[in-house]
Amino acid sequence: MGKVTGFLEIDRQVHKYQPASDRIRHFREFTLPMSDKEVEKQAARCMDCGIPFCHGPTGCPIHNQIPDWNDLVYNGDWDNAIRNLHSTNNFPEFTGRICPAPCEEACTLNLEDIPVAIKTVEQAIADKAYETGHIRPYPPEKKTGKRVAVIGSGPAGMSAAQQLGRAGHDVHVYERESRPGGLMRYGIPDFKIEKHYIDRRIEQMQGEGVTFHCGVNVGVDKKVSELLAEHDAVLYCGGSETPRPANIPGDDLGGVYDAMPY
Repeated sequence: MGKVTGFLEIDRQVHKYQPASDRIRHFREFTLPMSDKEVEKQAARCMDCGIPFCHGPTGCPIHNQIPDWNDLVYNGDWDNAIRNLHSTNNFPEFTGRICPAPCEEACTLNLEDIPVAIKTVEQAIADKAYETGHIRPYPPEKKTGKRVAVIGSGPAGMSAAQQLGRAGHDVHVYERESRPGGLMRYGIPDFKIEKHYIDRRIEQMQGEGVTFHCGVNVGVDKKVSELLAEHDAVLYCGGSETPRPANIPGDDLGGVYDAMPY
């Protein structure tokens, strides 16, 4: 995978930041994209580990096949790289921006504090797939006639809705807030992920036949019994908005807040 001696020859490089004088003038993302050739060089650092700790229980929780798409990027095969990435991850442009990257913590090269820039490569694959038109609606060839309700439009609800829609079901997503996205939209600031990335995925899913019902608080505006009566299946994907206590000394001091209320 990658270049056999790449990790010895190529230094780790990730996105650079806009100058602070520019960053203070807006609230948008401030990372500067790398060129394709720079990303390919970083993918080349993947060192063909006997056991790739970057995915599985020690690394990526969704089991992204990281060595595989690193190798594809290194060889310039960006189309198959996004196909491989999409096989485990519905929304790599989200995770490539906001994931804390346990894969890099688990990378064998992290023994020397120079892990492969996995998160940077993942984001680059997704962004290039949009540029080349690979990410577009893929409606199902056949419909099953089954109707499924998904409660909640966070990343779990969106992923489930996309998979169910592509399987041919008539999918309806019910969201309490005025727009889909859950905490990705309402809990993560724009400098981490700008919301137009969410909007374009919603457009893709709508093009695949998924219907979003926003401003519907299930259990208040619409009874669960109604959903069960109107759909063949109901999938609950609501997130937890109740903070988990830290239970550490000082967590009750003044000025200490949980992330959700903050």
